[in-house]
Amino acid sequence: MRSIRQRFDALKLNVRFTLMIILFIAVPIGIFAGFLFWTMEQAVIQEGLSKLEYEMERQKAQIRKNVESINMSTQFFLSNQALLEYLVKVKQGKTIPVQELNAFYHNDIASMERMINSNLYLYQIRVYAEGDNLKEMMPVLYSRSRMERLAWAQDEVITGWKFHYADTIFDSYANAQNNKLVSLVTRIEDYEYGELGILEAAMSMETMFEGMYDGNAEMITCFMDEKGSFYYGEEQDRDNLLMRTTLEDMAQDAYAETYYHTVINRKDVIVGCLAVKELSGTLVCVQDISGNVGRIRHMRNLFVLLAVALIPLLVLGINAVVKTVLQQLYRILGAIKEVQAGNLDVVIENCGMDEMGELGSQFNKMLSEIKRLMEDNLKRELLAKNSEIKALQNQINAHFIYNVLESIKMMAEIEEKYEISDAITTFGKLLRYSMRWNSGNVTVEQEVDYIRNYLKLINLRFDYEIYLSLNIPDIVYQQQIPKMSLQPIVENAIYHGIEQMAEDTNIYIKGIADGKDCMIEITDAGKGMSEEEVVQLYRKIAGEIEASGGSGNGIGLKNVQDRIKMSFGDAYGIEIASKLGCYTKIVVRVPLTGTASIRQQ
Repeated sequence: MRSIRQRFDALKLNVRFTLMIILFIAVPIGIFAGFLFWTMEQAVIQEGLSKLEYEMERQKAQIRKNVESINMSTQFFLSNQALLEYLVKVKQGKTIPVQELNAFYHNDIASMERMINSNLYLYQIRVYAEGDNLKEMMPVLYSRSRMERLAWAQDEVITGWKFHYADTIFDSYANAQNNKLVSLVTRIEDYEYGELGILEAAMSMETMFEGMYDGNAEMITCFMDEKGSFYYGEEQDRDNLLMRTTLEDMAQDAYAETYYHTVINRKDVIVGCLAVKELSGTLVCVQDISGNVGRIRHMRNLFVLLAVALIPLLVLGINAVVKTVLQQLYRILGAIKEVQAGNLDVVIENCGMDEMGELGSQFNKMLSEIKRLMEDNLKRELLAKNSEIKALQNQINAHFIYNVLESIKMMAEIEEKYEISDAITTFGKLLRYSMRWNSGNVTVEQEVDYIRNYLKLINLRFDYEIYLSLNIPDIVYQQQIPKMSLQPIVENAIYHGIEQMAEDTNIYIKGIADGKDCMIEITDAGKGMSEEEVVQLYRKIAGEIEASGGSGNGIGLKNVQDRIKMSFGDAYGIEIASKLGCYTKIVVRVPLTGTASIRQQ
């Protein structure tokens, strides 16, 4: 990597510029072209998948229609009372009179034959029964020995769907074995006499699976039954590499239902697997789309060849332009070297009107701005130093204050002035809480303790008593809130709601844990506010009108509102409810966080 960098640095500036320009032009164009051709290729694939899905859904609908036809025909035969009575007599071994046989043949068998012939989809419906006195009545009634000639008669489970077999019940049908059949085989049973026979409702495979025989060379269709056996429309399809590979890939999931694109034997194909629950199998289609995809790739290759041919011409043109532009660059480089030497008063003259001239003009402006910023920075640093000095001068040693208060407390106790001693103790706690350098959150319990001490000192001023009533569960006590967010509300309640009444009263603090939120209600039994005053106060807190000067100006509540929103988001803050002459309630809503939230869970 180092040698490449060194070789690049050794090139002339115009060569480097040319290489970089080519890089910045060729790479984006290449990426865009690649993305464009990829998008076109995906569009062809997606179009093929959509058409395949439509075609397979159409085939499935036709299969369902054929299955329904077979099921209805099967039910017709199973519910034919004359047929069932005849099979019972055969099962019992009774001798049936010739006259009755003729009537059964000419009436019932003929009716069944007409029903079969009227259904163009059916190949045949046959009943196979056993009995010494059974008279075969073609094309419906046959002996069980005829059924034994069929391939599916040797299956372990004789009932159910049978696929792709030849009609071999008669030797004369041997030449028609290319016409493969699919049938539903059902037992004919009687509650009293048991099995009476076997019913075969057959249809040609070409009728049931028309998509397998449509002669489309680009699409190969097969059907896989629940045992994993595959049936094809044409015999040559069995050796087709595309189909065989696809079937091997999806043979593990006999009821797969998906459509996807893949590459098999260097050919782009799309595969559709659609479950046909009525036949307990899966319809599989594989379509070769190599031709459509190949055309897109051919266009891509032509584009690449054209781009490769144009790049040398582009290099020559860009190199000529770069050489012309760089003639003015060296004057600017000389000015830059002077600036590096410390001369900030240098000025580039006769910059010109082209891009390099603009660069020189901007360089002049930059030097001017640098000098201005350096002067501003010096002023700011001087201001910061002065502020630090003033802060150090005004800083009061907190330990000195605590020690002085402790000395006054001891003097009061020596003089047995215990009320003064208690007041100084309370005042010290108040100072420790407020002077602690902690800008983070505190618990509700810590804030309430501060309010208790605050009210003890406030009650020293008044002839009446302000009592603090608390109803706060432990989960709320452990809730995290911004420091000094409840005390300003209590202070606001005293100075704007209680002080003017001058009588004993209560301030009531209630904590509520509501789902993921925590609410702290601070209620005073003061003079209250009218609806107009509440609306005005809301506007001040929201910053819609200026909150400054005068009594009840809302600055304290706005402070609390702003700090809650900064800590927890715009969904939280304070709410106000008040009734003139009765009360004022401030509700602080914050999310349950930290320990409080964990304990609730």
